[in-house]
Amino acid sequence: MRIEEIQSTTKKQRIATHTHIKGLGLDVNGTAIPMAAGFVGQVAAREASGLVVDMIRQKKMAGRALLLAGPPSTGKTALALGISQELGSKVPFCPMVGSEVYSTEVKKTEVLMENFRRAIGLRIKENKEVYEGEVTEFSPEEAESTTGGYGKSISHVIIGLKTVKGTKQLKLDPTIYDALIKEKVAVGDVIYIEANSGAVKRVGRCDAFATEFDLEAEEYVPIPKGEVHKKKEVVQDVTLHDLDAANARPQGGQDILSLMGQMMKPRKTEITEKLRQEINKVVDRYIDEGVAELVPGVLFIDEVHMLDIECFSGTDMTSPHGIPVDLLDRLVIIRTETYGPTEMIQILAIRAQVEELEIDEESLAYLGEIGQRASLRHSIQLLSPASIVAKTNGRDKICKADIEEVSSLYLDAKTSAKLLQEQQERYIT
Repeated sequence: MRIEEIQSTTKKQRIATHTHIKGLGLDVNGTAIPMAAGFVGQVAAREASGLVVDMIRQKKMAGRALLLAGPPSTGKTALALGISQELGSKVPFCPMVGSEVYSTEVKKTEVLMENFRRAIGLRIKENKEVYEGEVTEFSPEEAESTTGGYGKSISHVIIGLKTVKGTKQLKLDPTIYDALIKEKVAVGDVIYIEANSGAVKRVGRCDAFATEFDLEAEEYVPIPKGEVHKKKEVVQDVTLHDLDAANARPQGGQDILSLMGQMMKPRKTEITEKLRQEINKVVDRYIDEGVAELVPGVLFIDEVHMLDIECFSGTDMTSPHGIPVDLLDRLVIIRTETYGPTEMIQILAIRAQVEELEIDEESLAYLGEIGQRASLRHSIQLLSPASIVAKTNGRDKICKADIEEVSSLYLDAKTSAKLLQEQQERYIT
């Protein structure tokens, strides 16, 4: 009998630099737990960030700015992402990098404005006429192509929806079929279809299909109550930039040039100030009518010192943090401290666990020494290549010899800079 192992069908999550950060690691009183939510140390900075989270939730941070200052590899970006995790997915969090503004085709101030508007959310509540239920039938009906081609096209879709109270069979336009395919709707899913626009939303899998044998995590929802055809309050979360982009995008025609233009990658164009003012007026009216609610979010600019005077128009030029003095005076500044040897080893152990790597205590201690000498980033980057070296040598667990081997192969930033300085006469200037 032949038996072969096959790879699991469960999706592997991509491990990013800050995957291990799950929040700020504070208790109910706002006190930092020494080692929690992926964080180690930085107690004062985490508690200060916790107060900022509370101010954002209470809408008392609007128009204010926060500066995270400290040496490299001291958790500044991790703190910002911890704030994002604490705020939750409903609060807009827009990360950008200061150097981004130099690689775009539009004005630098326009890039900043676009990201500011990405960080301002709008929660729109509407009562809509919908068809909602569990899908019991999903049958696309084909007909001969009207364009004279050899293939067949979808003429309409028959879909059956079931609720606790009853069932309905609907005959839908072929355009709704595309929306159903895009949402990956299948028999057994709970969906709703807006009667006016034909927009389709997949809510989840009906809980009647929930079993312990599912290979992938699926969101199960109960079968809807009431009739299939009903009035329903639909909540949509958008940002001001979403509204800007939707209204600025030209609607192409059906001629060949328009179709080719739509297929090509669109050139980045600026959204006019006039359009933004018009959208702001509509948003203000919706808020006054109680139809919409403004959700202030967070714009996080990494490497803020990379921004130049054009980005800070109307401010003084010189500054210790690469930020004009008169703006710096208006910032709340949180300082991060350099990690000690013990803290570095704890962070490395967390990273090894997240990356599902086995490593002994001696290797962790040696990586901690490298982190102290070079940087924490460099020592974390050595983990993955060291695990490959260990596997090549027939071991699952990383040992000190593996770390020494990869450490001799890769230079850290400090050593590289020192070599450049020592050998500068060999380079063309």
